[in-house]
Amino acid sequence: MKENPIVWFEIYVQDMARAQRFYENVFACKLQKLEGTEHEMMAFPMSMQASGAAGALVRMPGFDGGGTGVIVYFSCDDCAVEASRVNAAGGRLEHDKFSIGEYGFIALAVDSEGNMIGLHSRQ
Repeated sequence: MKENPIVWFEIYVQDMARAQRFYENVFACKLQKLEGTEHEMMAFPMSMQASGAAGALVRMPGFDGGGTGVIVYFSCDDCAVEASRVNAAGGRLEHDKFSIGEYGFIALAVDSEGNMIGLHSRQ
């Protein structure tokens, strides 16, 4: 297996507009509609030349969000900044920023659709 093997992620949602507002507010970014797909998808900012995984919010009948089986971690400069925006954006901060030793810091949040997400930073 390659290092950093994840190349794409999808976060399933029930209400695309609500989920889009949550993620745009927490990460201070603009999501872009993916055209040419059979499902409603809103992509996070991405670059095909950069390292790391790209991904999107997806609304597909029969695949509701709200699970905690897999946690996607978003890279942040200081995860406390994004964590501070979670509640106001319609989510719930599950665990404030804490150390994971030499690997940096993480915070855990539940998005507007009930999905657990992680926030990671080196500082």
